[in-house]
Amino acid sequence: MRHLHLDPIGGIAGDMFVAALLDAEPEHERNCLSAAAAVAGVPCQVVRHGDTMLAGARFSLLATDDHNHLASHHGHTAWSDIRTRLHEAPLPDAARRHALGIFATLAEAEARVHGVEPEAVTFHEVGAVDSLADIVAAAWLIAAQADDDGDATWSTGPLPLGSGQVRTWHGMLPIPAPATALLLEGFAVVNDGIGGERVTPTGAAIVKYLAAVDAPPPGIRRALRTGIGFGTRTLPGLPNALRVMISHTAAAPSIGLSQNYRELAVITFEVDDQTAEDLAVGLDRLRVLPGVHDVLQMPAFGKKGRMTTHVQLLAAPEMLEPVLTACFAETSTIGLRVQIVQGRTLRRSMTDVSVDGRRVRVKRAERPAGITGKAESDDLDVATHLARTRLKQAAERLADE
Repeated sequence: MRHLHLDPIGGIAGDMFVAALLDAEPEHERNCLSAAAAVAGVPCQVVRHGDTMLAGARFSLLATDDHNHLASHHGHTAWSDIRTRLHEAPLPDAARRHALGIFATLAEAEARVHGVEPEAVTFHEVGAVDSLADIVAAAWLIAAQADDDGDATWSTGPLPLGSGQVRTWHGMLPIPAPATALLLEGFAVVNDGIGGERVTPTGAAIVKYLAAVDAPPPGIRRALRTGIGFGTRTLPGLPNALRVMISHTAAAPSIGLSQNYRELAVITFEVDDQTAEDLAVGLDRLRVLPGVHDVLQMPAFGKKGRMTTHVQLLAAPEMLEPVLTACFAETSTIGLRVQIVQGRTLRRSMTDVSVDGRRVRVKRAERPAGITGKAESDDLDVATHLARTRLKQAAERLADE
């Protein structure tokens, strides 16, 4: 599945989002600009731009004499009128759906700020043709990220708060603007000491609509492309740019047809103040938890030369939180380490054989050199080492036939 990570170096706005994606994937430029112009009624352009540190692109309305009056017009447009305009526009269905979703996200925030229903919201700055072009172009590009696995997933780095005041139709408002502040709820934010409006309402609505998470998904991915989109401001000592990094789930390296790929959560900790008897009970309870693949323990020397027990659990990442809670509940540890790693497993299957009327399960693994079998030790419960060895060999031989 395709994943896009947004790195708001200078911040994020609608035009920066569009410019970054078109810088990464310029093959979409013609159709994207045509869609934005058809809805906004103003031609758009992407131009190369750079500062002393980075080079990328900038997205804007095309400032021709015929359209300057439209480009500078900041209208007061009802959400219902914008919705009608989008329904009637010649847009692909997916792009229309995303554009309506972004505007609806913004309308809900504005409604909360002003204490009205979303249907009663009138956009002021965001009702201008430049913001309409930004959102339609962004929606078109979001739709273009879908692949055979469905819509892409998104993440974002910490969003800069900025500071100061911004002039709006309602007057001077604090930064972040009230609607922007609501849209930023749940996101990681950072105060880097640089003021001004660093996240615009349009930029915040886009990341909110995308449900962008705080970090890319763990695991091995194949990096595809990177793009840089610039805003119009100049920031002191920092590029006013948004970077997008596009990646895709990487196929597992192959060693023939016998290898499966999986992710594992590795949990490690040490215990030096729990009795061996009680720790054994706790670890046995951890072994049978859903999502736990294995639990290992080994002796180690800890601080002050104390003998300690090093514990390692392998668990499914999606079950990580309940497993961590159980580790704290079943042992005396007060700290854990967690790492997501890539695992490789040989394909295996289980077969039953009968040896002198005794049922024995044999696990068969597909190795590069051929299939091997191993009898389950729980089924070899017979007296003497010699008898167990003969039963094991007979069962594995029958499984190979």
